Amino acid sequence: MKNRVISGKTRICGVIGDPIEHTMSPVMHNAAFRELGLDYLYVAFRVRKEELGKAVAGMRALNIRGLNVTIPHKVAIIPFLDKLDPLAEKIGAVNTIVNGYGVLKGYNTDATGFLRALGDKGIEPEGKSVVILGAGGASRAISFILAQSGANLVILNRLEELDWAEELARQISNVFKKKVKALKLDENNLRVALDKADILVNATSVGMSPNIDETPALAKLLRPGLVVFDAVYNPIKTRLRREAEAAGAETIGGLDMLGWQGALAFEKWIGQKAPVDLMKNEAIKVLETNEH
Repeated sequence: MKNRVISGKTRICGVIGDPIEHTMSPVMHNAAFRELGLDYLYVAFRVRKEELGKAVAGMRALNIRGLNVTIPHKVAIIPFLDKLDPLAEKIGAVNTIVNGYGVLKGYNTDATGFLRALGDKGIEPEGKSVVILGAGGASRAISFILAQSGANLVILNRLEELDWAEELARQISNVFKKKVKALKLDENNLRVALDKADILVNATSVGMSPNIDETPALAKLLRPGLVVFDAVYNPIKTRLRREAEAAGAETIGGLDMLGWQGALAFEKWIGQKAPVDLMKNEAIKVLETNEH
């Protein structure tokens, strides 16, 4: 099956988003299908906002087994689905859909993928103080799973979108009955928050290719004993991670989260263990090629 032929029995999985050209998911999932000898194919579909309902109807009509959902559809997709996993319902965002005989169920493997990436480094969030930068889709998933795991959160976001952070903090406070602070992302607030923090998470796109010289946290604020998790995976090692390592902090990259969210989605569609290291390594190969 290594040199498989697409046949009348081949099943389809895929990813929808807009834009979609940058996605690493086809590389990861098709490598996993090949490795396990599965008669599946994974394809990227560009779907505009106004076509989202039609895309979901197409998933049913064409009996597509599973879809990943990326920006900007993670929240907007929910009304088109039949069921939600409890975690996805809490978060209010879906990144994985499973088609079970025409019944479409939404999951959020971004959240569980983040937790698995932390776990791989032996980090248990319970009781930890975590500073989260950003209040968009990635931040929602990460913030909810951390709160559910018993962490204490401070969410920092730029002033223009501070209301997003305040609303996210309010929702988490209501669901988990614990106080979550939302503050403007500036040097002073970040310094004060990091002073007591165990973990810093960058859930913004700051530092993402092509803006690889940007960082959401100045090097002088980083220190030994801090864990820095950057959800950005392109470039593989961001400026934030390089400067954090130079300051003696432990770092985790976005590829670990990307690999795990993909692997967990794969397992929901296929019902067998995903080759997560292979999936990550395939993404690394493509990203390294693009960096040179």
